[in-house]
Amino acid sequence: MRMLLIHSDYLEYEVKDKALKNPEPISEEQKKGRLDEVLAVFMSVEKVDETNPDEIVEKAIVEIKDVASQVKADRIFVYPFAHLSSELAKPDVALRVLQKIEERLKEEGFEVKRAPFGYYKAFRLSCKGHPLAELSRTIVPSGEAVSREERNIALEKEEELKSYWYVLTPEGELVEVEKFDFTGHENLRKFANYEISKNRIADREPPHVRLMLEHELVDYEPGSDGGNLRYYPKGRLIKGLLEQYVTEKVIEYGAMEVETPIMYDFEHPALEKYLNRFPARQYVVKSGDKKFFLRFAACFGQFLIKKDATISYRNLPLRMYELTRYSFRREKSGELSGLRRLRAFTMPDMHTVARDLKQAMDEFKKQYKLSMEVLRGVGLTPDDYEVAIRFTEDFWKENRDFIVELAKIIGKPVLIEMWKQRFFYFILKFEFNFVDNLDKAAALSTVQIDVENAERFGITYYNEEGKEEHPLILHCSPSGAIERVMYAILEKQAKLQAKGTKPAFPLWLSPIQARVVPVSEEVMDYALYVAGKLEGARIRVDVDDTGDRLNKKIRKAEKEWIPYVIVVGRNEKEQGTVTVRRRSDGRQVEMQLEDLIKEIRSQVEGFPYRPRPLPLLLSRRPKFRG
Repeated sequence: MRMLLIHSDYLEYEVKDKALKNPEPISEEQKKGRLDEVLAVFMSVEKVDETNPDEIVEKAIVEIKDVASQVKADRIFVYPFAHLSSELAKPDVALRVLQKIEERLKEEGFEVKRAPFGYYKAFRLSCKGHPLAELSRTIVPSGEAVSREERNIALEKEEELKSYWYVLTPEGELVEVEKFDFTGHENLRKFANYEISKNRIADREPPHVRLMLEHELVDYEPGSDGGNLRYYPKGRLIKGLLEQYVTEKVIEYGAMEVETPIMYDFEHPALEKYLNRFPARQYVVKSGDKKFFLRFAACFGQFLIKKDATISYRNLPLRMYELTRYSFRREKSGELSGLRRLRAFTMPDMHTVARDLKQAMDEFKKQYKLSMEVLRGVGLTPDDYEVAIRFTEDFWKENRDFIVELAKIIGKPVLIEMWKQRFFYFILKFEFNFVDNLDKAAALSTVQIDVENAERFGITYYNEEGKEEHPLILHCSPSGAIERVMYAILEKQAKLQAKGTKPAFPLWLSPIQARVVPVSEEVMDYALYVAGKLEGARIRVDVDDTGDRLNKKIRKAEKEWIPYVIVVGRNEKEQGTVTVRRRSDGRQVEMQLEDLIKEIRSQVEGFPYRPRPLPLLLSRRPKFRG
């Protein structure tokens, strides 16, 4: 069973039509319903629940009572909601479970209303919005034997794990999240709500989807599995530049680049153990009689390389890197959302071998700063993302000053998730999380200190005495998935657009950095000359040779977020100048072509370059959508 629990000012519904051939019989009075000051419990009864429905009912009652006590609710609205799962129970079983839950809640003293089962319903809900207002729960019958493809042990344990949430200030004050004053930190409040609720379902289309389609960057691929996308030329250019940029930054940091397979044997002893400790949903492929899983990170291949390597203490810290195109996670269909959450994604993945905790923590702090630098290069500052740091209570007691220093480096309060005991393979983890226009969060950069997998995979190094020891391993993605970076860039521009600010890509990522607009056919030769000079200076330029009027050409360039629009007419041709409209400040100036080249080059210096992804002339370009 899956449940989404929302503490609400009210929930009301109205039956619209039958969703099942034989829905639950209802009266006219039951076609509408409302409760105020209520804990709304949206429920999907799943196929696995059929093995022991009574146990599921009792487990559900325990969870609902626990949440109701936390939010001080004495009214419960039980609402059938099939969209939480793709593996639904038979309708008769589901209805019996829901009826029994309603009955048991009444026995516990709650005022209860249940929405009818088997109908399409319109509903309105007003969520209260505090950190405990949105929570999700997954309930599985005990002793149920299902395959790894259906149920991942680590995922279940992660859902059961009890978290304690705090906010840590740069001054070192640790405040329980419900007691923290979020005034001036609205984005952090949204992030805390999202993390604590664990509701990952995308109920609306985020604004970046409209932008990625309008700009012909990325599109859905109906011929593939959900969460596998197609990239048009401009989108491929942006993605390729980001891949190149992050890779260069990591190699500059000191990592050695490798390449490893995308599929691995389910029965490999070290991999099988690791799968049960790393929450992920695998794609499974068969080769003959053997089963393989598609990787969801570069850990497997890099660990196996390190296992076979001879490593000395003199080699440490040893950093190894791969840009995985692609990594795979079989995410739930309801969680797939544009570029934010995918089933096939590109992950820059670095693993660092460290001799001890002191060296590992030193690397952790350096990689924390590296991640800030990488995001700054793509136009994301600490104002654009929120920090989560996760660890056990013992780690906090022993390393408090280190954690506080991380908050000081970022210069603002950070969200803390603390556990009484360690379940995961790591003892410390941070993420930089982007909060989008729908108040959903997505992790970008991350670093983890892994204390288990060196021993599990047989990775050792030789110390000063020539004896073998197991090191610690740091997992680092300094940017997060490349697709997520694109999502964050587009979502940030959607926020700016909503505030009346002109959206724009960072200049080095703009598919077209300058557009030459001739005012008439008679100056086309000069327009091509200007474009040739710019292209020779490694600036992506095109020419609007269409028959549109000048104003329409300029509006078209504005809509495409072209950073520099260069208008050339008879006057510019005679004087050898250009008239430039800058998107960044809206100014129009006449200048020498050499000065324009210097201005653009100064802003893209230090970033990778790729040539124009489309034909020079607009009239030669296909339209990919619509």
